[in-house]
Amino acid sequence: MKDLTQPDLTSESPSSRRKIVSDLVVALLSVTLTAVATAWFLSLRTDYFIKTIGLYVAVATLLLANIPNTLSGPGLGHANRITLLRTTLIVPIAAMITIPVTLNTTGAWWIITISAIALMLDGLDGRVSRIKQCETTFGAKFDMELDAFFLFILSVLVWQSGKIGVWITAIGIIRYAFVISTLLAPWLGQTLPESFRRKLICAIQGISLLICLGPIVPPTFAALVGGVALCLLVISFGIDIQWLTNHREAIRSTD
Repeated sequence: MKDLTQPDLTSESPSSRRKIVSDLVVALLSVTLTAVATAWFLSLRTDYFIKTIGLYVAVATLLLANIPNTLSGPGLGHANRITLLRTTLIVPIAAMITIPVTLNTTGAWWIITISAIALMLDGLDGRVSRIKQCETTFGAKFDMELDAFFLFILSVLVWQSGKIGVWITAIGIIRYAFVISTLLAPWLGQTLPESFRRKLICAIQGISLLICLGPIVPPTFAALVGGVALCLLVISFGIDIQWLTNHREAIRSTD
């Protein structure tokens, strides 16, 4: 999960917008291939493809609606293309929670493999953005929202596996609950200082959920791993809320 950085200062041309659309179209091919493989491993029906493509179209539409005119290229940019690649792996997994499916051993390992690749790519986009000096507010937000969405999807899949109760979905819900709370207390929505602890806790959540999905992992151990991960997440959010509370007056004075 990245912290927001400075936006690009270059203006976008019509050709840049076309390159962005081209990136999204190429990504659609990747989504389709991943969905085909997922459907084969899990013996999913045609409606799974429809929901996967529909979900990707929704994501692509949101991206196009929020891409700033100042975004530098080529297309989405090197780092954002990596984040988009992660999206093409996550969307086919996300579509699974909308259909009744029982993960067989082969299917579970397939989901874990695709998810593990998506998690490993998570650290690559930020590294590329720093090397290429193309860090943007949009890119950081894109990455952060994808992380939150991915954790929510994984937490629901773990719950649907039957190993752990519905409480495990709190790992995916807590961040959205925090965002909603900023509507009631706007000072909670202020930018936090960069934190390695926050990034580490995010990574731990993803790894823990994949462990819970493992076919060889018994429910008792899965519940233990999930419980520890949730506790760490709650503590991390508590630390951030405490920091925001301590700086509440300072934040107000700058409004």
